Amino acid sequence: MGITENAAYLKGLFEGYEIDTEKKEGKIIGKMLDLIADMADKIAALEADNKELHEYVEELDHDLGEVEEEVYFYDEDEDYEDDDEEDYEDEDDSEYYELECPSCGEVVCFDDSLDPDELVCPACGEKIGEIEICDGECDSCDEDCESKK
Repeated sequence: MGITENAAYLKGLFEGYEIDTEKKEGKIIGKMLDLIADMADKIAALEADNKELHEYVEELDHDLGEVEEEVYFYDEDEDYEDDDEEDYEDEDDSEYYELECPSCGEVVCFDDSLDPDELVCPACGEKIGEIEICDGECDSCDEDCESKK
């Protein structure tokens, strides 16, 4: 028996016992049974909505699982090897540089695809200014220059 059926059963018992609704106890019990019936209806509606949402989430989870398999899992039947190696070779050719922002002191990393004269600090938003990238043959290099080693 569900919650709405139990509420209806209690209401039937109340009416069957012919409790005087003019007395205080009868009024209170009658109002409580009306409240229980309303609550039972709302709970039943929430359970129905919850069931519907659960089914919808299960369907979304299934669909997402299919998308994840398509995107993330390697298909052994397809030959990705040649394409991947070319992509990685292109990525390995670029050099990365680190410098400290003169305004805020944040360490900024960039590669040679960016114009160093237009570099802006992501932390403070200030333009970093002119940057000299050492190739190991500049006049300002000291004995600790990594490029000369």
